[in-house]
Amino acid sequence: MDQLIILQSNHHQQQQPPIKVILSNLLLLTDRICHTAVDESKFYKLECAYVGKQVHRLTRMLRFFSHFVDSTSLYERPVRGIFTNVGINLNHALTLVHKCRHRGIILRLISIAGVLDFRKVFNLLDVSMDNMKWLLSVYASANQGIILTLPPIASNDTSLALVWSCIASLHTHSLNLKIEAALELSTLARDSDRNKDMIVIEGGVAPLLKLLKHELQPETQIAGAMALFNLANDRNRVTSIFNEHGVPVLAQALRNSYILVQIEVAKLIARMAEHDGVCQEAFARKNVIETLVRLLSTEGKINKFLRSNSVNKIALSSSIWPRHKKEGKLLEVSRLIVEFNTNCCRALWMLARENVANCRKITETTKGLLCLAKLIENEKGELRINCLMTVMEITSAAENNLDIRKSAFKNNSPAAKAITDQLLRLIDESDNAVIKIVAIRAIGHLARTFPARQTRVISPLVKQLCDMDPDVATESVIALGKFTCPENYLRAEHAKSIVEFEGVQPALNMLRRNDEKTQYHALILLCYLAMHAGSNEQLHQARILTAFGGAGKTVAHKYSELRDLVARAVYHLKLSGY
Repeated sequence: MDQLIILQSNHHQQQQPPIKVILSNLLLLTDRICHTAVDESKFYKLECAYVGKQVHRLTRMLRFFSHFVDSTSLYERPVRGIFTNVGINLNHALTLVHKCRHRGIILRLISIAGVLDFRKVFNLLDVSMDNMKWLLSVYASANQGIILTLPPIASNDTSLALVWSCIASLHTHSLNLKIEAALELSTLARDSDRNKDMIVIEGGVAPLLKLLKHELQPETQIAGAMALFNLANDRNRVTSIFNEHGVPVLAQALRNSYILVQIEVAKLIARMAEHDGVCQEAFARKNVIETLVRLLSTEGKINKFLRSNSVNKIALSSSIWPRHKKEGKLLEVSRLIVEFNTNCCRALWMLARENVANCRKITETTKGLLCLAKLIENEKGELRINCLMTVMEITSAAENNLDIRKSAFKNNSPAAKAITDQLLRLIDESDNAVIKIVAIRAIGHLARTFPARQTRVISPLVKQLCDMDPDVATESVIALGKFTCPENYLRAEHAKSIVEFEGVQPALNMLRRNDEKTQYHALILLCYLAMHAGSNEQLHQARILTAFGGAGKTVAHKYSELRDLVARAVYHLKLSGY
């Protein structure tokens, strides 16, 4: 079955004749068989006559199917597959009945295996008729429901027949049937990656995207978005959605749809951006970043709820929205807003991830950073984490991009101050190690943006060196290393602040831990302090020179880049009179 799908996929990529031409050729072939079987056969006349009856029934089916060929919404994949099968079997029949026209030696040759050959052709023609019956049932009952019967061509793979039937239903005029088909495809996609590939190969992406254009039918849009979301967990499948012009369709749906639709579309945008950098850039070109920031703002939410009074009815009546239970006639609006914001923030995070250009767009968007700061302040759980991850991506881009640092994180920038305040608050107050680590990492990325007088940034980081969670402590020592590294213009001032906040002893304690990563970064920080903090009594009291000769020497021995750094630190200490 896998081979069948691959062959069909390769064939699909080539130039194919129209269905009408293929059907016409098949009808010509059936006419030739009927003429040969009835009028020209000299041997096995009964068998040839039976072949003629079978082909005649097949001809009627083909002629009946011709009524569907002119339809602009004809789903061609199963038609081409079955027509190919019918053509092969008809050629077998034609070859056999041709043999029955000849006399003499031919008769003696075919009489040995003739009966077996006819039985084989009878079976092949029966298979073709069963395939055509299934095909006719799919298209003749297109507006009545999904066909669950199994054609012989897909007898080894029940999923293929169901996929064909569902995609054919997506081409009908019935919205209810389209919803049912999209949900069935969504379930199939969740079952296995093979089903996902099959849906894509069999042409399911384009009609699912078309569902998202029904802006007055939110249930239809939601069903389409959910099915596409379940497909889009792989770069190749995401590329298929992109190639079907999915980006502009999703951008439009995000801007103009109801809030329930926007939630599902935001999930899909996040997943596509997560798996494909090309999609990140394409969504940015369609102004999706600006749309997400606007939707996350208070004004955007209010506008969405004022836009239609039917949002409650949609949420309550929708059979495809099981997460929201009916509670009288009221919707749990606060929960809906949280889910909406959570998914919009995740989409923003995935668009920003390792993409400097998109990070710059977020910082240039009016209220972008302020909006994130406000959400970090007021929200909790996954929503807060998604906001923090977005901020971390932006600060990571700023760390390596001077333009972003200068434009977005100027000292007098209200947005930069708001972000910094929230990060420091979480470092001080949060009990969640994940949140602390992300906040500390973001502050570390911004180390080159803080002035020397802003020592309020140093104190919380020094405090976290003693955190019970080793990952939090390690992240803190890494961040402090960025404040004191040679690339930081204010390294001397920051190093003195760390010493004044009593950060030397905790760093020495970390150097003695049995964790290689922690030891590595603790030694780097201690070297920078020794090199840049100048003559300081606390360094002398902490016996930092002794530490360099003991644990520091052991750690440095494993890393060539540290040996030179330790040597320079020892040199500075001795110059200072230690």
